[in-house]
Amino acid sequence: MCFAVDACPPELPRERIRVDADDLAPAGRLELISADGTPVSAALAPAPRSGPGVVILPDVRGLHPFYERLAERFAQAGHSAIVLDYFARTAGAVPRGADFDFQPHLSATTLEQVQADLAAAVAALNGQVSTQPVVVVGFCFGGTHAFLAGANQELGLDGVIGFYGRLSPGRLPRPAEQANGIGVPLLGLFGGDDPAIPAEEVEEFGAALQRAGVRHELVTYPNAPHSFFDRSSADHAPACADAWHQVLDFLDRLPPSA
Repeated sequence: MCFAVDACPPELPRERIRVDADDLAPAGRLELISADGTPVSAALAPAPRSGPGVVILPDVRGLHPFYERLAERFAQAGHSAIVLDYFARTAGAVPRGADFDFQPHLSATTLEQVQADLAAAVAALNGQVSTQPVVVVGFCFGGTHAFLAGANQELGLDGVIGFYGRLSPGRLPRPAEQANGIGVPLLGLFGGDDPAIPAEEVEEFGAALQRAGVRHELVTYPNAPHSFFDRSSADHAPACADAWHQVLDFLDRLPPSA
């Protein structure tokens, strides 16, 4: 498990808040239809101010309250956000408790399925709040998928952001090997004390992106563990605050879509 059941996302830096939380509706559940006709669960937090939209790819927990609250944080910053659930196909489109055993459902996912569901989330975000451009922000398992999504031009993304996405993900392609296909700006955020993502793998990824001419930035926070953003902000407050600035600055730099 990447974070405690009762963990909350780090607070936005005060100067980046654009909308008071009391003026926002809570993230609401909705059903999407993926390319193969399968119903997919999601949660949408619309922002009154329409900056670039965000599709959140969660970690191995799937559509968890932590990520619904994170979508609301993005809405406070002026960015409508939708959270995708990977597991509705196998676990049903229902809320899940703390005892949810994600592993068999995680093993049943495929790259093609996640990207098809991601396409449905992008379409829903554009259709419901008319926001452009759109960026994917992924965490852990979702971070790897965010990097890989950058190489799928059919998704129509304008950027990808990965928090501690594994760079040697086993049954998925290695992001460094997909660098030549990535056609959008990329931001990667890593913990320096994360044995699952060694520094040499981050360096290899950066070198591959450089050779491919991908506009990118890879940030490593010394002494921060895997999943630092998903834990108490009091434990890793400086890293979390800087990560928020990195993400929001990335969104601010995106040109309007044509």
